[in-house]
Amino acid sequence: MNHSFVRAAIGMVATVALTASGGAQTVTDKSVPETNLDLPQNLQIFGKVDPNVRKPTAIVNDSVITGTDVDQRTALILMANDGEVPGGDRNALKLQVLRQLIDETLQIQEAKTADITVTTNELNQSFNGVAARFRQSPEEFRASLRKAGSSERSLRRQIEGGLAWQRYLRKRVEPFINVGDEEVQSVLDRLKQSQGQEEFAVKEIYLSAQPGNSQQVIGNMRQIVAEIQKGQQPFEYFARRFSEASTRAVNGDLGWVRASQLPDALSNALQSMQVGQVAGPVEVPGGYSLLYLTDKRRVGAVDPRDARLSLKQMTVRFPSGVSSAEASARTAAFAKAIQSLRGCGSVEKVAAAIDADVVDNDTIRIRDLPPQLQDIMLKLQVGEATPPFGSPEQGVRTLVICGRDDARVASLPGADQVQNQLEQQRVNLRADQKLRDLRRDAVVEYR
Repeated sequence: MNHSFVRAAIGMVATVALTASGGAQTVTDKSVPETNLDLPQNLQIFGKVDPNVRKPTAIVNDSVITGTDVDQRTALILMANDGEVPGGDRNALKLQVLRQLIDETLQIQEAKTADITVTTNELNQSFNGVAARFRQSPEEFRASLRKAGSSERSLRRQIEGGLAWQRYLRKRVEPFINVGDEEVQSVLDRLKQSQGQEEFAVKEIYLSAQPGNSQQVIGNMRQIVAEIQKGQQPFEYFARRFSEASTRAVNGDLGWVRASQLPDALSNALQSMQVGQVAGPVEVPGGYSLLYLTDKRRVGAVDPRDARLSLKQMTVRFPSGVSSAEASARTAAFAKAIQSLRGCGSVEKVAAAIDADVVDNDTIRIRDLPPQLQDIMLKLQVGEATPPFGSPEQGVRTLVICGRDDARVASLPGADQVQNQLEQQRVNLRADQKLRDLRRDAVVEYR
């Protein structure tokens, strides 16, 4: 839902009028890049293209996208980014928003041709879920949207576009995806051959670049990294909205890869990364990439992070508006109380003494915890607790290990899992192709 600004991931359908009465402009560099287009060597431009003349309003196959639609969606982006315009170019952000609204419109229209609709009740449930993520009631969230210059209608339209397109793919694309047994077995055979080799679970944001705009692209990617580091939105959010790679549809997920499968520049960056880190921008053929390492493993080897833990979580809450001094003092007292723990049997007693909450969980894998906690958990023994972590806003807590079931048998993925992965890859590819076809066939009029 939130956005940072970079070059749009997809092109906008547009018409450029050539007026013979305009003065001709000669391109001094007569060399023409190698393309599939029939471009003349002595290329002349007739007339001028002024992006300031065209207002951000379009009619897409008779569906109107108004300037208000663009403004409200832009405001929604700014609201999610604390009012900042990444890159500092509000006009470029609006053009990007217009392109996204055009794609949404095409997706909703195509879904309706397949008799797919999203009900009001479904939209309400999704809207309420977004409000909950902002820690607001639906009524409070509506007021926040209006105050930011956006609207409930703008967010509901975005939700409708996403749900409609997912259902369209399930109805019209997924049933026609076939993965044969031989393909699955081929993948399994390659996995067996690669046992013991290191693999990385990687997500990527790719932006193309031309000789004249490389610095702008690099600046935009650095701005994305800065937004990710703020912790407001995850890497996947930016990949889904701005990456120009085909993996955009799956939040930039490259899946499990070996370093040798990537270009040298990405391979070198990847091998020096720790889980949870973002690296880049890294120059690659045609543009630049950001990499996010979500996990790593050795194929077929026992990974200690697959151990399942039995935990007790102890949390202290802070009153609203607590001062920094008060929060620091209570956190220090909490840290001292943690030192007095004598295994899980004493957690409830210590928690009662400091007015802390206790929650049990017996099914957590170490690898499912945040990277910072994974390293700590690998070093702790049963009965020991982590140092305090958290924030005054969300509470400060500790995790106490009550039991550990280490992973004993390393196994390769099963045939069903491999088949599902291959099928999903093909669905994503068909989805990209379908959207390109919709853009190509659309009648888009700009006002």
